[in-house]
Amino acid sequence: MNSNDSAPPPTVAALLRAARTRIEPAEAELLLADALQRSRSWLFAHDDHAPEPEARARFAELLERRAGGEPVAYLLGRRGFWRFDLQVSPATLIPRPETERLVELALERLPPDTESRVADLGTGSGAIALALALERPQAQVLAVDLSEQALAVARANAAELGLANVAFRHGDWFAPLAGERFDLIASNPPYIEAADPHLAQGDLRFEPADALASGADGLDAIRIIARDAPAHLRRGGWLLIEHGWEQGAAVRALLAQAGFAEVATERDWEQRDRVSLGRWAG
Repeated sequence: MNSNDSAPPPTVAALLRAARTRIEPAEAELLLADALQRSRSWLFAHDDHAPEPEARARFAELLERRAGGEPVAYLLGRRGFWRFDLQVSPATLIPRPETERLVELALERLPPDTESRVADLGTGSGAIALALALERPQAQVLAVDLSEQALAVARANAAELGLANVAFRHGDWFAPLAGERFDLIASNPPYIEAADPHLAQGDLRFEPADALASGADGLDAIRIIARDAPAHLRRGGWLLIEHGWEQGAAVRALLAQAGFAEVATERDWEQRDRVSLGRWAG
């Protein structure tokens, strides 16, 4: 008899042990939990469990794709952000922790129980818009994106969260907002230089290029937003823009040139310049 014929099927512990030699341990746990349709905590409580062949095949596929560089968020179809999980797809940028800093700064400028009007430009999966709509239920949030596919994901996330105070429009930056004014406009636009070699590395290879890069210096989209925002802000309204950690001075200059007051740059949790903002005096 072939000795392999009597070999027991691999357990959860064995599958994770092998996978951890190829990818990060936490990623291996997330992918195996997804293949088994179980939680990560279940894996540790049942590490002697031998998964069925179908689940092992699914895990093997996910492992190969992750080892090839595909982002875990796209493999799972979800990414945690703020206080919820979001659906994501290759049509959307993967939400990142530093964007939560933009949400915090926006909330500081949106009094609770006030019927504020808020716009999120380039909403992608809806991360910023949905976080603000969740935390400020009296506000009316309008989310804009040029990608119909991204808007479909954002709408699905809003429905999953049961948020009725957010609406979605298709278009490029302010194009769908003609004649409308807001108390706050937020955006995490593309801000990477078009020739940046990082675009060909890691997770960035799989994310939508037009959600990442914006011209030779990475500031093309931010120039448009800073220039056109005053026509869409109420007196005293705020504009908040996420950007690269080396772009703070350039973005502040663009805001000042557009006539904004109280221009400043705030840092993320790694103490890097991340969000620049200004107030429209009108």
